[in-house]
Amino acid sequence: MSPRIVGNHIGGVNRPARSGRTLDNVAPATGAVVATIPDSSAEDVADAVAAAQSARDVWSGWTTAERADLCDAVADALEARLDELAVLESQDTGKPVSLARRIDIPRSIANFRFFAGAVRHSQTGAHEMADAINYTLRRPLGTVGLITPWNLPLYLLTWKTAPALATGNTVVAKPSEMTPQTAAALADIITEVGGPPGVFNVVHGLGPSAGQALVEHPSVAGISFTGGTQTGAIVGATASRRFAKLSLELGGKNATVVFADADLDEAVAGAARAGFTNQGQVCLCGSRLLVERPIYEDFVTKLAARVEGMVVGDPAGANTELGALISHAHRDKVEGYIQLAQQEGGTLLAGGSRPSLPSPFSGGAFLRPTLIGGLSPACRTATEEIFGPVVTVHPFDTEEEAIQIANGVRYGLAASVWTQDLKRAHRVSTALDTGMVWVNCWLKRDLRVPFGGVKDSGVGREGGAYSLSFYTQDKNVCIQL
Repeated sequence: MSPRIVGNHIGGVNRPARSGRTLDNVAPATGAVVATIPDSSAEDVADAVAAAQSARDVWSGWTTAERADLCDAVADALEARLDELAVLESQDTGKPVSLARRIDIPRSIANFRFFAGAVRHSQTGAHEMADAINYTLRRPLGTVGLITPWNLPLYLLTWKTAPALATGNTVVAKPSEMTPQTAAALADIITEVGGPPGVFNVVHGLGPSAGQALVEHPSVAGISFTGGTQTGAIVGATASRRFAKLSLELGGKNATVVFADADLDEAVAGAARAGFTNQGQVCLCGSRLLVERPIYEDFVTKLAARVEGMVVGDPAGANTELGALISHAHRDKVEGYIQLAQQEGGTLLAGGSRPSLPSPFSGGAFLRPTLIGGLSPACRTATEEIFGPVVTVHPFDTEEEAIQIANGVRYGLAASVWTQDLKRAHRVSTALDTGMVWVNCWLKRDLRVPFGGVKDSGVGREGGAYSLSFYTQDKNVCIQL
């Protein structure tokens, strides 16, 4: 089968880069080229921004109810193509099709439905004075740039696109060049269900060229970026120079804290899910596991057995739990940390090697889930973001020590706490220096709540009213009575 040709979606039309240059889209599970995408430049970004700017007057003429109806129509179309989109997502990322079918695509559908409802029920304030009344108008920013990563491509693109469109903005999106296919599908869907040309545009290409040009463009009023902390620092510095509104959701090195009174089996299952979902390639993954010493040996024994039993292989397999990592280069990076861990005195408790798989997966970027013990919680392996199926496990003796270890990294995105002591749950959750804490669960999401981190994990919050606020600006009107 010849590779699919993916174009930029600009002004409602799919087209190549102005230069004619392309990039290969490689399936990490097989190494096969499954698509080609435009290698876009600043010229292509300028075209997309111009299309978005020209659509603003048309889009601003739509009522809130009409925009919400369009979002619902997009959700319906995504749902009708759920299986097809799950396969494309798996092909691009290497993740199990079952995971994309169960999590990624349903969440993408939910994002559009949620924000359709959110704008229908959104309210603004009024403030009375003795001789005047103030009321607040909420207006879209204008044209916004959305830059999304490769680990949850459609999931995170819709998380930004749905509130941006629902609040009346026009969009230029730059998805990861490694996972372009579902972004292209979303652009086609928005056009097919009646989105005006130019309301939603997609420019494919590399970060230093297409991404940088989008962040620099003077007509882009806001930038929402999800990705690595190092790249986020560049995005933030660039956008802030021209005072663009900015949201950054960046890296994580999250702790799973298990106290001795926790339900052991539930905590083991939760730690395994937190550590290895999506091959550990989720910013929220619990890559540091802190276990109270009285249950440490039992916990590690049970978890190591569970990790050793995880099925790694064909992403389309019904029983597959872990697919391929995003690329061979990324697997090399993750394996480098496994080697570093052993140099730092760590012991492999499970995994740590490549699985032996039949063709066509023998050349894929697969790696067995890895559990490492015996490391100092202050070492590089335990403090630097690996973003792969690697979890380090550390004992602790007191609640204060657990909090100190958990907070002892530059990141502050999320954590999970496992205990049956309600007072401890409140106390520890308050003390953890993170934007989110789950107690006796992990990644249990309510789309109304604030999502984001502190320290090197980002700036700003997404979700519910927080997203509606980011994509709009408030104007106060004071009327003398």
